[in-house]
Amino acid sequence: MTHTHAGRTGRAIALAAGLTLAIGAAVAAPAAAARPQHHDPTAPDLGPNVIIIDPSMSTEEIQSIVDDLADQQRDAEMTTARHAVLFLPGEYGEPGAPLHVEVGYYTEVAGLGAQPDDVTLTGTVEVYNRCLGDDENPNCIALVNFWRTLSNLAIHVDGTGQDGCRASANIWAVSQAVSMRRLDISGGNLSLMDYCTAGPQYASGGFIADSRLPYTINGSQQQWLVRDSEVAGWSNGVWNQVFSGVEGAPSEASFPAETYTTLDTTSVSREKPYLYVDDDGRYLVRVPAAQRDTSGVSWADGMTPGRDIPIGDFFIAKPGDSVKDINNALARDKNLLLTPGVYDVDRPIEVKRADTVVLGLGHATLTAHRGATAMRVADVPGAVIAGITIDAGEQESKVLLEVGKRNGNHGHHARAARSNPTTLSDVYFRVGGPHIGKADTALVVNSDDVLIDHTWVWRGDHGVEGFTEGVNGDTDRWATNTGRNGVIVNGDRVTATGLFVEHFQQYNLQWNGEDGSVTLYQNELPYDPPTQADWTQPDGTLGYPGYKVADHVTSHRLYGAGVYVFNQNNPAIVTANGFEVPEAPGVQLHHIMTVNLSAGTIEHVVNGVGGTADNTNTGTPQFVIDYPAP
Repeated sequence: MTHTHAGRTGRAIALAAGLTLAIGAAVAAPAAAARPQHHDPTAPDLGPNVIIIDPSMSTEEIQSIVDDLADQQRDAEMTTARHAVLFLPGEYGEPGAPLHVEVGYYTEVAGLGAQPDDVTLTGTVEVYNRCLGDDENPNCIALVNFWRTLSNLAIHVDGTGQDGCRASANIWAVSQAVSMRRLDISGGNLSLMDYCTAGPQYASGGFIADSRLPYTINGSQQQWLVRDSEVAGWSNGVWNQVFSGVEGAPSEASFPAETYTTLDTTSVSREKPYLYVDDDGRYLVRVPAAQRDTSGVSWADGMTPGRDIPIGDFFIAKPGDSVKDINNALARDKNLLLTPGVYDVDRPIEVKRADTVVLGLGHATLTAHRGATAMRVADVPGAVIAGITIDAGEQESKVLLEVGKRNGNHGHHARAARSNPTTLSDVYFRVGGPHIGKADTALVVNSDDVLIDHTWVWRGDHGVEGFTEGVNGDTDRWATNTGRNGVIVNGDRVTATGLFVEHFQQYNLQWNGEDGSVTLYQNELPYDPPTQADWTQPDGTLGYPGYKVADHVTSHRLYGAGVYVFNQNNPAIVTANGFEVPEAPGVQLHHIMTVNLSAGTIEHVVNGVGGTADNTNTGTPQFVIDYPAP
């Protein structure tokens, strides 16, 4: 099945134009006095936006709580609300009387067990299509179902009490910035599309890691990465469906007739840190160790290998805490736990110590103000940044997150970093959407041996009222919501598993380091260049490739990737190549494609090779199986 993103843009913008949100002014909050931190290890203060669910609570009581939250968050795409729902170890729901949890925007649902099966939920945990139209054209899609997290629990699928079709599977209809981790799902199917509401039912996710899955219906999902998991079966693929270290994964032998890319193992992996409660009721954060050549779930034979950090070793931040206090805590060898909310930062949060953990709950969001870099990570091994979103502010930031110094002493920690890489897990970026945003580059990786395990780097193509206002509509957005580069990688031996980058005005991805490896890359070129001149390189090349490897690089690997074009503002615009890479024996691309989503042209897939994607073949991918050809 093929389809376009036209509904995502047009209807999402129409919806956003009707929102009446009070977005805060782009000024940093005044510095608060240092807040004393005396944690009760069995009852830490996780702030007002964390709901702790206890197995002593009745199913009816829990159902009421999660229903109220779903009602708040179902359409809250551009709000400042952030929430986490955490289940203490125990059993929830029962056969014939299940618990049904709907997950809305900026909501994390997670178990607090040491193992996924320590929290068992009989019922469903689901995301449905949003219907953005009217009765005549309901336009029910998952293309804007962003920013949700589900992790660390067992789900025994029981659709009792669901309306008709929805009793048939656990439905998880999502797109970017949505992760599923450490799940054990049984008793029914998992569907990655919502086939129970009106059409067109398009979806554009997604990411699963470290999970045991039942038979899974991919449906309309354009691209997906499953990493280090087990799956009982997989129904179909649309474009790039990538499996890395997955037991039971489908074969890639018939690609592109079946669009599967299957790697036996994952070369470098580290599971995301997770909060859990031990047998004595104490809260700890488990920090999984980095691994090489992995497959299957990390918890099959006991706890995921790694280390525990007591909650007392964290500075537990709440919105309003100053960056000064956060940095002082980090300088005192504390780790950082960001509770759900939006944090205005006018200077960088500085992560300088090896093995520091920064963990966000409930999509905690850092908003850069006064042109700040929101976070800097030093050239140290083992730092882990996980579960945060970084927003650009209205004054341009040179970079939103910087890992290492461009001319830093990378060699000092080289040996340690190769076995203990700095890791970014579920770290998302946004330039525009809830407000105008400006950034030269969202993410810069200067350090060597960094692991990027799932990120979405997004220059907004739609947003709240005023985001696209102006005489020339999208032309005004091109000039005001500016993001030139999505991701720039300067370090060597950087690995990415699940790299999603969209809509930047020059390079979405520019890879300058040696020995890089990317498993699943998804890109949409910007929708809104006003003219061809605005989308032409200084040397006269038409457009910027969605994936660029620098000419001097001699070793680079890419597995499963797509670059999409939807030049909504000016359909006459042409891009020469979806991918541009140096002609070197060590640069290898496997299973790549371009596609026209309804407007614009990509002349070739890579380096002048591959078919043209234009409005004569809308929705039909142009594939290159291997580049260079064997």
